[in-house]
Amino acid sequence: MATPCRILGKASSINVRKVLWTCEELGLAYQQEDWGSGFQSTHSPEFLALNPNAQVPVLIDDAGVLWESNSICRYLANLHPGSGLLPIAPRARALVEQWMDWQATELNPTWSYAFMGLVRQHPACQERERIDASLMAWNAKMAILEQQLQHAKGYVLGEDLSLADIVLGLSVNRWKMTPMEHPDYPAIEAYYERLSLRPGFRLHGRNGTP
Repeated sequence: MATPCRILGKASSINVRKVLWTCEELGLAYQQEDWGSGFQSTHSPEFLALNPNAQVPVLIDDAGVLWESNSICRYLANLHPGSGLLPIAPRARALVEQWMDWQATELNPTWSYAFMGLVRQHPACQERERIDASLMAWNAKMAILEQQLQHAKGYVLGEDLSLADIVLGLSVNRWKMTPMEHPDYPAIEAYYERLSLRPGFRLHGRNGTP
């Protein structure tokens, strides 16, 4: 990319942070622009022309427009195959994408109601029974990650960071930052501290805290 890419989306969005952290790991220049709740509206004609789903993030570079956070992360990693974030070998690549898809389709849906009720204080998400059910399902999925990390060698799929760690690391941060009872998952705790050694994660995964 000859010029810095533009990343449209507020930095507090977990999906925007995936892209920002990926850029940091790849050493890419970018310009982040605040769009979304509290900022420029994603329902404006200008934004809908870029993403008809009215969702962040959106990436704009010399090649055009791209949306969906995991697809953006894959795209950026593919532009820099030497980074190791997304392996070239089919089997190794499939395993990274498997955990990325698991984060999006299995893990994320479990925490939606509880997070919106406990953190965002959304009035439509205040039924205690549904919050408790969401928390139980969330912790059950985190137990799967705990089991995987118990047998891994530092990161989700071995000794090296991959895109799977970027998306799952942000999910771990969200889980830890939500006011709830957290089961004792020592492998996840060790993983979180290991990720925290990376400047990109400290900047975009730990809410800017050292």
